[in-house]
Amino acid sequence: MFKFLRRDKPPKNTDSVEFKRWMAKKIDGKLTRYILERGTDGVEAVIGKGGFLSVLEDELSVICGEKTLFKAKVDTLIAWEFLSLEGVTLTGFDLIQGKERTVLAYYKYHRD
Repeated sequence: MFKFLRRDKPPKNTDSVEFKRWMAKKIDGKLTRYILERGTDGVEAVIGKGGFLSVLEDELSVICGEKTLFKAKVDTLIAWEFLSLEGVTLTGFDLIQGKERTVLAYYKYHRD
């Protein structure tokens, strides 16, 4: 009965698979300005400029030009947006390099 009052709210448990899929759906298709990687020593280095985030077949990919910089399964990915909502932090097992990585992607600003 009042389905029009319900908004697309995130699930309350941020460790659940539902939340991870909701977050992946939210950031899917976002254009990026810079992509950084956080090293084990905490230093962040730019690994790409320009690109976009894509979810395809339960895998989230960070694509820059013709190169895929990061690819991880959505169900095991830890993703959260910055407090400023200007980007997202992605932590998970990278299927390309075969190790755990943390990647930061800053959104490209554009008006809706």
